[in-house]
Amino acid sequence: MDFDEIIDRTGTHSAKWDMMDKLYNVPADDGIAMWVADMDFRPPACVQDALQGMLAHGVYGYYGGEAEYRAAIGWWMKTRHGWEVDPAAIFTTHGLVNGTALCVDTWTEKGDGVVLFTPVYHAFAKVIRGNGRRVVECPMVLENGRYEMDFDAYDALLDGSEKMVVLCSPHNPGGRVWSEAELRQVAEFAKKHDLILVSDEIHHDLVMPGQKHTVMAHIEGVAERLVMMTATTKTFNIAGGHSGNVIIPDPDLRAQFAAKMTALGISANSFGLVMAEAAYSPEGAAWVDALVAYLDGNRKIFDAGINSIPGLKSMPLEATYLAWVDFADTGMSREEVTRRVEEGARIAANHGPTFGTGGESFMRFNLATPRARVQEAVARLQEAFGDLQ
Repeated sequence: MDFDEIIDRTGTHSAKWDMMDKLYNVPADDGIAMWVADMDFRPPACVQDALQGMLAHGVYGYYGGEAEYRAAIGWWMKTRHGWEVDPAAIFTTHGLVNGTALCVDTWTEKGDGVVLFTPVYHAFAKVIRGNGRRVVECPMVLENGRYEMDFDAYDALLDGSEKMVVLCSPHNPGGRVWSEAELRQVAEFAKKHDLILVSDEIHHDLVMPGQKHTVMAHIEGVAERLVMMTATTKTFNIAGGHSGNVIIPDPDLRAQFAAKMTALGISANSFGLVMAEAAYSPEGAAWVDALVAYLDGNRKIFDAGINSIPGLKSMPLEATYLAWVDFADTGMSREEVTRRVEEGARIAANHGPTFGTGGESFMRFNLATPRARVQEAVARLQEAFGDLQ
């Protein structure tokens, strides 16, 4: 578990490192990739060993017999989240963007509205619009530097054509861990407007010390409309395995989703399943505990450095490894901020407007990288905005 090791990912078909020159004009030889949400760490040894076992056997056929895989998911959710999962409720998709798209395709029609609390993970809007549905933005409110939801305002934004709401819990990009009271409000909002509630909890294992994530499945009165989405991919840095789980408590919704999976011929990738089963284990749990402690250290260094620059504010990070930095108080244009980050600091970071309304003055920085890189990124940003000191 040497998270300080610098692993050169250039030339490995890494979207994060090999595409930053083309997409952000940040040179590969000297740039720091802090955009795509994957980590620059190797997964735990148990995952590597499972893949080595596949390689040693040497035959890569169709995967069958999911009992152990489903049991591993059940063990993880019970021991890490206190959540009892029915094995029959688990569907495996090609990651959770695919899972979101399947939910949209299953329970909405063209022209229907899908509600998002913005700013939020940009792929949600992409698949909603790609399916010919409407994105209904419910902008969150900044209160004391953190996001809150305003349901009185949201009621007035809906016209009755909405069929679904997608919640990001914990929140990406703001890093909020929603309280039980807030989750109850989301559930009541979904019930009031008769919406399918899709709760994307892909970051639920990456919660900072002192914070507690509550799974939406624990909220009373929501099971009949709830779709839970979880994955090993963010937790263990195995996103390339493209494996995610859509977990549906209600039997009727489960049957509808199963029919859609059958209609589209969706079946699992054996590499993703093997990695997931290995990861959801005591060894994997110990690795995650060490990872979160390391990420917490990176968070503290990054926040202290960024918040020391006049005009910059890094939102308090309660979960995820994604820092959300507000440049509004610099008084600079969006173009000037972007130029200083990309040309001055030579850092590739996600542009805030892609996350929807409310993201205009922000950029998102991935802190899941060796600490030396985080320290270097802070130093570069302090220099790039040095005239504000």
